[in-house]
Amino acid sequence: MYRIVLLSAAACAAAIAPAFAQPRTSIETVVVTASPIAGDPDRFATIVAKVGRDDILKAGGGNLADALATVPGVTGSGFAAGASRPVIRGMDANRVRVLEDGIGSFDVSDIGPDHGVPIDPLSAQSIEVVRGAATLRYGSQAIGGVVNALDNRVPMSLPAQAMSGELTATYGSAADLGQVSAAADGALGPFAIHGDAFWRHADDYDTPLGTEPNSFFRGDGFALGSSYFFGDDSHTGAAIIHYDAKYGIPDDTAHIDMRQTKVLSRSSFDLGLDPLAALNLDLGYANYSHEEKNPDGSVNSTFLDKEWDTRAEQLLGEIGPLSSSAVGIQYQDRQFSALGEDSSYLFPTLTQSIAGFGFTEMPLGDRFHLQAGARVESVHVEGTPRSDLFTRRDFMPVSGAVGVLFDASDAVKLGLTVSSAARAPAQTELFARGAHDGPATFETGDPDLKLERANSVEGTIRVRDGKFDFEGSVWESQFDNFIYGALTGRTCDEDGNCASGGGGEFKELNYGQRGAQFWGLEGKGSYALWSRDGGRLDADLQGDYVRATLAGGGNVPRIPPYRIGGGLSWVSDAVDASVLALYAGRQTAFGAFDTPTPGYVELNADIAWRPLPAHPGFELALAGHNLTDDVQRDAAAFNKDDVVQPGRDIRLVVRLAM
Repeated sequence: MYRIVLLSAAACAAAIAPAFAQPRTSIETVVVTASPIAGDPDRFATIVAKVGRDDILKAGGGNLADALATVPGVTGSGFAAGASRPVIRGMDANRVRVLEDGIGSFDVSDIGPDHGVPIDPLSAQSIEVVRGAATLRYGSQAIGGVVNALDNRVPMSLPAQAMSGELTATYGSAADLGQVSAAADGALGPFAIHGDAFWRHADDYDTPLGTEPNSFFRGDGFALGSSYFFGDDSHTGAAIIHYDAKYGIPDDTAHIDMRQTKVLSRSSFDLGLDPLAALNLDLGYANYSHEEKNPDGSVNSTFLDKEWDTRAEQLLGEIGPLSSSAVGIQYQDRQFSALGEDSSYLFPTLTQSIAGFGFTEMPLGDRFHLQAGARVESVHVEGTPRSDLFTRRDFMPVSGAVGVLFDASDAVKLGLTVSSAARAPAQTELFARGAHDGPATFETGDPDLKLERANSVEGTIRVRDGKFDFEGSVWESQFDNFIYGALTGRTCDEDGNCASGGGGEFKELNYGQRGAQFWGLEGKGSYALWSRDGGRLDADLQGDYVRATLAGGGNVPRIPPYRIGGGLSWVSDAVDASVLALYAGRQTAFGAFDTPTPGYVELNADIAWRPLPAHPGFELALAGHNLTDDVQRDAAAFNKDDVVQPGRDIRLVVRLAM
């Protein structure tokens, strides 16, 4: 049935393309996550990665990690097709904040690797990855970085056209994938209106070793939003968003049935008062739930999560030597509970935080530019650890970062960022108390955990000389009281009876703290081999490396291996094409009671054709992933020994921009 839907959508796209497709236009790159003042990302001391709509569609996949898979320094937790959370520089879960238009994703993906993020890449126009001073805007749980999916569901500008939109249809071979997405934006007087919807159906995917059982994914969702614009530059708006997903847990028979309803509100008021430039108000609320079900539909466990996230940010104009600044407050409230078998894993918890933060930019002469940020946060967490004694903990993380950018020449920019960031222990780290079926772990938190602190330094270089583009980073983070889940080598039964060499089905994992050192480097560059008015051929090269060790000896568990690769890319009015070969090394620096991960080669290629010169909004694309059909195991995944990543996949994408 869904193949008929896809073919029908493709036929409709072809039929209406001549009437509605608009010419492609060059759009200046603007980053909105790294600063409250949007602008050129090259003005920041740290490098901001941005993945656009074209790359999202070519990457495919039902999660944000798939869309970011070739971004240097970013990988995924790889647990399941519906549950792969972004990993930044070896850090994930409680150290990477996932956002939608700057507001929390409101889910339980930080509680277990088998839990997905309810943001589908099909709904995103772009995705930004941010590190450094700007992460302090979003909370202490962003100590490793921020991933922000931008989807314009609450319109932030009044469209120039009365109506515009996009329709896409995709078929993929590895999982017999079918997916359709549609989005529309319009203007009705002072109102901007946005609507979008998507549908995705993927069966168990193929691997070089055969079909991966119980790896299916089903998903659909929709959103409707509107904003009212008034005055010179003021607007207020809201959106309602719904997401449904059902996906299997590989190497298990259970599947997860997830749903979320979310309300977002975003407003900006132009104050016109010197130095009070504008006041931004963001608010989000979501009701999330998922059931972990058996093949017969019976429910093992139900996870419930209700969250608020509100942020008020005052933008300031020039104040003395400061060119622009922002100060703000943020309040977050999270109520979590579980029912059924996994209710013993984590009893109901409450997490509340209130924070004040600031961000500023300042030129230092003609060649230096400074950014600085600071955050003071009060965090309250309550729950019941394994001792059965109801516990309340209060923390006050204080963080700061300073970055300096040096314009060495018109083509070269050098950056240096130093930071000291603190993180309060999360609910699972404090209060986990039993068996968790998804990852097959028996976890025990420590209610006496202290604040975690990372003291970091990062150097960056950017080269932009027309023919040659390069950006690279080298960085180090020294952690005090690094919190991690350590495998003990013992196995446990559901009642917590653990023994070495025992027959329990759950691996014992205890949360604790030690000093840790993370360091690494990443880079990405391109060189124009041939460039004329008709197109440009580039040679591309990229790579990344992370090393993470514990004080006193040993490795931080589940760290991705190094990657290095390169290829060619061609861009023109009628045809875009690229090929990328990426080698992921063998991971031999694994954590205690873990296993090594073999290396692999991934070969990706794609070509996009716009056959109607007068209507370039109509596009046909063919994308291939893992064309070598190499066996791939994700070193960051709990289940890497038992689960293989997808094999060769060929995707056909039909796209109509109206």
